[in-house]
Amino acid sequence: MTGSDVMAADQLSLAQARRIAIRAQGLDRPRPTGKVTKRHLRKVVDQLGLIQLDSVNVLARTQYLTLFARLGPYDPALLDGLAYRDRELFEYWGHVASLVDVRFEPFLRWRMANPHHWNKPNSVANTRPDLIDALEREIHDNGPLSAGELEAERDRPKGPWWDWSHTKTALEYLFWTGRIGAVRRGNFERVYCHPDDAVPPAIRAQPTPVEETAKRHLLHHAVRMHGIGTAKDLADVWRLKVAESKARLDELVAEGAVEKVQVEGWRDPAYLDPTITTPRTVDACALVSPFDSAMWERSRIERLHDFAYTIEIYTPKPKRIHGYYVLPFLLGDTYVGRVDLKADRKGSRLLVQAAHTEPDLEQRGFDEFAVAERLHGELRAMADWLGLTEVHIVGAGDLAPALAATRPATP
Repeated sequence: MTGSDVMAADQLSLAQARRIAIRAQGLDRPRPTGKVTKRHLRKVVDQLGLIQLDSVNVLARTQYLTLFARLGPYDPALLDGLAYRDRELFEYWGHVASLVDVRFEPFLRWRMANPHHWNKPNSVANTRPDLIDALEREIHDNGPLSAGELEAERDRPKGPWWDWSHTKTALEYLFWTGRIGAVRRGNFERVYCHPDDAVPPAIRAQPTPVEETAKRHLLHHAVRMHGIGTAKDLADVWRLKVAESKARLDELVAEGAVEKVQVEGWRDPAYLDPTITTPRTVDACALVSPFDSAMWERSRIERLHDFAYTIEIYTPKPKRIHGYYVLPFLLGDTYVGRVDLKADRKGSRLLVQAAHTEPDLEQRGFDEFAVAERLHGELRAMADWLGLTEVHIVGAGDLAPALAATRPATP
């Protein structure tokens, strides 16, 4: 599993690649010992560049979990303030719906200038330009406004709006093209605003790079953010086409900005961040959201960690293996288990609905009691962060008995 670390200069062992990937994601960095501030969040944003958004709140929304995995307990309002008040991140289609460092906005304008990746917004834009223009004016003049507020205030039947679905589809088109921005309020409600209210005018005033240059910049970031990956892995970060990404990555190699290497056991060549130092060891300990950037491109995770992961939210209940909202547990330099978690806010309990170890746990260098001890510490920290009193082990899964009998190790 670990492979030898004695390799040729242009080759990496699998163990080296794993450690590089964890280091690049900041998952091995010691967590702050004092109060977490915006300065700590900015370091994570600088490292990741973008954070995936998701509305699933059975535990906590993924954008908050991504930061918890790297910083431990912190005030989620810090992230909201950084994005929606300070405008250091803006909401856009990065990987998917994401909070993106505003410095990337000029490098995403080529996407804004191209058709939407869904057909319906393009269709509404082509058939109802009056609807598009009317909504844009309304938001610029009177925003921020939600889709519901815009629909409610239309003058039936004489107004420019069609029905609910057309309003929302037109808004998505305007958002994709950058003609309007989006912020959040209340219970994660998206509201639409003038672009200057989402991205600082000084950023929007910057020149627009040509498309090839922009994509090269995005891919260079992807290499730094992942540390190492194939063209397919890296294209996935910003959802670019693989063949074109390979050409842009090879240009970065020619410039000396990226190194091309072979990873033990990988069929395709990999691209390496030459500025990263390969750690001799890493001792990560984190519950990782299924939508965390560390989990993007599942084939990469399987190649790096021999860890096949499926988001079972979308799997019918009778066919689920590990549970509904399952977080991989990263320990040392690999994934050692999976935990199905739910925040029972009414009962003030963090429910561990199932806890499983990987079948080859001993080959990964751990036993279930060591895993249970470290995991319990993470669960207790997460419960405290969520304002929950109890960590309640429901009992499903092979790790559950050891976890129920364990208390966190004394720091």
